Order: sequence, then C-alpha cells, then structure tokens
Amino acid sequence: MTDFRVPFGFEDALRPPVRMRRARLAPAVLRVGRGGEAGTARAKLERIVRRTPEVMVKITGRTRDGGHLQRHLDYITRNGKLVLEGPDGERLVGRPEVQALAEDWRAELAVVKSRRDAPVSFSIILSMPAGVDPGRVHDAARAFAATLFGDRHPYVFALHTDDRHPHVHLTVRALGRDGERLNPRKADLQLWRETFAAALRDRGVEAEATPRRARGVVRKAERTTVRKLRERFERGEGAMPETLKGALESAAKPRADEPPWETPLREKQASIRRALVVEALRLQASRAGEDRQLGQDLEHFIRTLPPVATRRDILARALAVDREKPQAPMGRSR
Repeated sequence: MTDFRVPFGFEDALRPPVRMRRARLAPAVLRVGRGGEAGTARAKLERIVRRTPEVMVKITGRTRDGGHLQRHLDYITRNGKLVLEGPDGERLVGRPEVQALAEDWRAELAVVKSRRDAPVSFSIILSMPAGVDPGRVHDAARAFAATLFGDRHPYVFALHTDDRHPHVHLTVRALGRDGERLNPRKADLQLWRETFAAALRDRGVEAEATPRRARGVVRKAERTTVRKLRERFERGEGAMPETLKGALESAAKPRADEPPWETPLREKQASIRRALVVEALRLQASRAGEDRQLGQDLEHFIRTLPPVATRRDILARALAVDREKPQAPMGRSR
C-alpha cells in the first residue's frame, strides 16, 4: 500500500493560478485536478516529475466583421485546401463552403443588438510540442471542442501539420445558440488547458496543464506582440519596445529596490521546493517500492529545477556581463 499523501504546501503548486469557479463554461465540462484526492494529486505529481509536455491553449485573436472572419478562415484552411470540421463531423471543403459559413455567422450576429465592436468569433490555437502524433492532437481537439462548445457555440477547426508543433486552429462563434455571448476569463483558459490535456491523455498522449510555479518557473511567457517588437529591435529594424526599456531600467536598479511583488514570489517558490524536499525524503523511506522510486525521481527533479529568476534578474545578469566585456580599442586618428 502506498504511503503517498498530498505534500503539505505543494497543494499551492497544484492549485490553478485562478479561481476555477469563475469559469463561465465550468458547468458544462468535466472538472480536472481539483487537488482534493490523493490519487489525482499523485498522478499529477508523477507527470510533473517526468516533465510531461505542457499543452498550449491560446486565444490568438477575435474577428470583428464578416470580411475579417473570411480572411481568417481562408488562412486556417490555406485558401480552401484544408478541410474545416465542425460539430458532429460536419465537413466544409473548398472556399465556397467556407465563404458561406462566414456569411451565415455574420448575418446571425447582425440581427442581434450588440456593441458595434462585438467580435464575430474567437480564434484559438491548441498545440503540443514537436513529436506528438498529429492525428491524436486532432482527435483530442475534436473532443475538446465538443465538450466545451458542442451545444452552446458553433465552431469549426482545422489541423496544421506544416510546423514543428502539430496544432489545431479552432474558431468559435461568439454568439451562442441561446443568445449568450462568449466572454472567456482567465479561469476559462485554465479550464480549457486542463480539458485539452485530459483529452490527450485519454488518447495515450502524455500531457499536462500545470501552473508555472509547479515546474519551478516564475516568469510569464513573453507576449507575441512584445516578442516580435523585441526581435525587430534586435535585428536593428525598429525602436526598443517600451516594455523592454522599462524592464532594462528596472534591472539596472539595486536589489534593495526590487519590485514589491518579487519578494512574495521568491518566498512562494522556496516554500514549494521545501515541501517537495520533505515529500521526497518521506517517500524514499516508504516500504512500498513505487513510493521509493517516486521519491528518487522527485529528488532528481528538485535538483534539476531552474534557479528562481525573474525577467529582471536575467536582464540584470546580462547587463553585468555586458559591462564586464573589454572595450575594443579606439582606432588611431590620422
């Protein structure tokens, strides 16, 4: 019999970063990983220790009118070359059928009184790391869409395999069948990640949707727009983004002037790591072989966790290294 129990303090790492009860679509879906059952917590901990690939579920944009929606659908179908799939296996083939769908969605929105800037649809990407079978990603996306939107919001999706990462473009109509508008919150996005990860696991694909803190990561992912601006600046094609400029100014300040949110962040990560160390030692002393193995794996995981480094820390180190570089001698003037 296993001696595993939920590590005291680690429940904060397993807990989603937002209050899941605020998710608007929560009543219609299977809740995943509430964290109250030891079996669920152990399975999640085992996947974290194995560094199971994390799913990506991201809202990439909103279409504002029929023309915008048509251009988006042309993009995800490669101008009609890829098949669009909808609920119950509905298939749209070729640009004429795609154009008809865009017109239907636009027309239905037009008869409903709403804000002038109300979106026609939401564009969502479901993705996994390279090496995952695209067919299983496609099947999981089909189950994900049916579970979340099947009887609420019309949707279509297409699989892309022309990239290292197999991914699905899912387009969901903002106006629901009952007249309710889709307005996802942060809690919805976390719930979507967990639902997609569970759908992949049901199809034999190792997948997780854990908070960053459970994996020892404290930095948020860079926003796409900021990353593109930064890359343009690094290529010498534009001005330094204001966000990067502010981050550099913050990194140049002494440690005593660090932002007030960084201290609790470090303390939280230290608390989680202490809890893991205690649990690793306890499991290694267990009579059950599976517990001892998990304890050894957990110890290795802890030893290989990245240092707790905020973006400010990384930029500060980069600035320090840059200052220490020897300056090239000035050329002799004639």
